[in-house]
Amino acid sequence: MATTNKQKIINDPVYGFITIPDALVFDVIEHPWVQRMRRIKQLGLAYYTYPSAQHTRFQHALGAMHLMGQAVAVLRAKGIEITVDEAQGLNLSILLHDIGHGPYSHTLEQTIVRDLTHEDLSKLFMAELNVQFGNELTIAYAIYNDTYPKKFLHQLVSSQLDMDRLDYLARDSFFTGVAEGVISYDRIIKMLTISNDELVVEGKGIYSIEKFLISRRLMYWQVYLHKTVIAAEQLLLSLLKRAKFLGERGVPLFATPAFESFLRNNPTKHDFETDHQWLNRFALLDDFDVFASVKVWASHPDPILSTLCTNLVNRRLFRVEMQTKPFDPGYLELIRLKTIALLNLEPQDVGYYFTCDKVENKAYNPRHERIMIKGKSNELTDISEASEQLNNAVMPTTVSKYLLCYPKEIQ
Repeated sequence: MATTNKQKIINDPVYGFITIPDALVFDVIEHPWVQRMRRIKQLGLAYYTYPSAQHTRFQHALGAMHLMGQAVAVLRAKGIEITVDEAQGLNLSILLHDIGHGPYSHTLEQTIVRDLTHEDLSKLFMAELNVQFGNELTIAYAIYNDTYPKKFLHQLVSSQLDMDRLDYLARDSFFTGVAEGVISYDRIIKMLTISNDELVVEGKGIYSIEKFLISRRLMYWQVYLHKTVIAAEQLLLSLLKRAKFLGERGVPLFATPAFESFLRNNPTKHDFETDHQWLNRFALLDDFDVFASVKVWASHPDPILSTLCTNLVNRRLFRVEMQTKPFDPGYLELIRLKTIALLNLEPQDVGYYFTCDKVENKAYNPRHERIMIKGKSNELTDISEASEQLNNAVMPTTVSKYLLCYPKEIQ
């Protein structure tokens, strides 16, 4: 393809100017499936709590690609061989790593499509794009799937210290204004190196990694698992559950054609793999499909659906209680009965307004994949053991909290 006028730069509020590295990357960015990410909010309904958190998966994808370019330059300067084709594969892989996200990102994960994660869908999208682009995405697809011979390339895309995490922490803290999430992404990238085909961190970078792990844990409690964010998400999940219940029973519902097909059907992973029309339908879905429907459903004759939708549109959210211990069963039953009485519900319908769940926060999981610190004698030590500031017994620990959602009118 001609490269005329494809060396674009994009002005990004987090990093300044982002350069599109080559013509193929430009053409992939221009593809409708990638442009769709402009219409999917990075943080789902977090803007109900942080009004400026309106940034998109598209912005995040470009930012992660920008950081990938910096990481490649740093590793090459340290004598690590990364070919031109591999660098392009890395750029494409990180650019497309979130293409499988549905409306409102993680909020509706496995809701619209129940047995497929966004990673599963990203693989399907990338495989199809590879066909459309004449197998020019073969290396990118292999890197994403961790089948490429150089394993550290996959770690740059997906690991405990990948460009995805570096960008979303920097970007999410910027757009929410939560200063606790600020990380030294540039310092971390400069400290990266490779040892035995593994992505590791030079010893001088240990303090930046400590700050990174602390920031990630704090961002989960202050943003991703914030009580009000959870309240908005539970409301959206409840109304979609009701809409799907009605849709599967043939009740008329306003929806875009693509959205309607998912409301009235339950396509499986097998359906997506054998019938490309399901992937094409999913590619037509974004935040606008869902919220346009929610606005119309606020006037639906079904009282449960209309009430839930009206509450979301007008930000009348559930009350959320969070605590470190499970809720007393007697207390749960009391709230459940009060909810039934308040809203004059049938007992089987109380679940739309009353939910009890558990959330978990684990900033670092060495059992899944380690962050290794390279010492002066080239020895490798897990960050949980190398750190003087972080408690080895606490840092890898999963912190769980139990949550209860119910109408605010209940005292």
